[in-house]
Amino acid sequence: MSAAFDVIIAGAGSVGLPAAFFLAEAGVKVAVFDPEASPGRGQNRAAIGGIRATHSDRAKIALCRESIDFFASFKERTGDDIGWRRGGYTFVAYSEPIETMLRTLVEKQKTFGLVIDWVGPEKIVELVPGVATAGLLGGTFSPEDGSASPLLCATAFKRRAEEKGARFFFREPVTRIRVEGGKVRGVDTPKAHYEAPVFVNAAGAAAREIGALAGLTVPVEPDCHEAGITEPVARFMEPMVVDIRPAPGSKNFYFYQNAEGQVVFCITPDPPILGTDNRSTSVFLPMVAKRMVALLPRLANLKIRRVWRGLYPMTPDGSPLLGRAAGIEGYYLAAGMCGQGYMLGPGVGALLSRLLTGRETPADRDAIADLRPDREFRGMEALK
Repeated sequence: MSAAFDVIIAGAGSVGLPAAFFLAEAGVKVAVFDPEASPGRGQNRAAIGGIRATHSDRAKIALCRESIDFFASFKERTGDDIGWRRGGYTFVAYSEPIETMLRTLVEKQKTFGLVIDWVGPEKIVELVPGVATAGLLGGTFSPEDGSASPLLCATAFKRRAEEKGARFFFREPVTRIRVEGGKVRGVDTPKAHYEAPVFVNAAGAAAREIGALAGLTVPVEPDCHEAGITEPVARFMEPMVVDIRPAPGSKNFYFYQNAEGQVVFCITPDPPILGTDNRSTSVFLPMVAKRMVALLPRLANLKIRRVWRGLYPMTPDGSPLLGRAAGIEGYYLAAGMCGQGYMLGPGVGALLSRLLTGRETPADRDAIADLRPDREFRGMEALK
């Protein structure tokens, strides 16, 4: 058995799903392969749903601004309710070094078109009623950021992409990428042989393994992060709250109240926990609960419904790999989203669609130049 497509995508997750949608919308014959049984069953389902353009570099800001525009208009455009809520993001400051860093970043972020400002303690208290005020110096607030349901999004993207002609092959992993004469010719799976001149590696935490099938070294290494969710309660806050103060065992933590009234929370381990072990631990909940209650005491009586662990596909500099792989015509990378694939996905998918159909914009070319896979990896994104 064999079939022919214009584009083959590995990965039906945060990036592969919107890429399939936008490519199919543009009239491209696209196929998506995934080893799981349904869409978004890799790391997409571990995302907590935050969507922000509040980054420190122009490429991610531009991509996420496009994503936010799409998420905000999703219901109007497709008819699907994905739980979108524009609550904004606030990064709080309880020390002068963090205040200085955030204030400096705000000025840079504004030059890239981000809607964001430094606000004083009074505004933070208004945004997050009951927040600890001792030592609070203020924070940043980006009102256009928001949140939505990763699970609802995955289902909606798959359904709408299929309506436009995309094909999905579940329980069918790519096991071979055929490259002949330096060009992509197609892929093999355990079930069949498929032809296509273009292949997109959107495999998330498995991007390195998928790259190896074509003899490429893809610098992506999974990093374990845990998250949790509470019972639903009456709405008491709008923004995602991010506290970047380091503490024993954690670099930062963040939480918000979703469209159903549940508080969703996550922590960034320090040191990083590398590997693919996605089992929950006994360490996470006591650590994050202590930090959350200290910042917002009114959270103390909330009941936790469940916790889980997902993988951040990390690159050496904390930014994605986006564009053509050096040395192989037709092989493209949309990988290494560093735990931000859900918020970057629609922007990346739309850019890929324009790129592969010859419609890229000057802003697209700037983003690809910044995120090209063969770049030198220097430093780390400031708000990772």
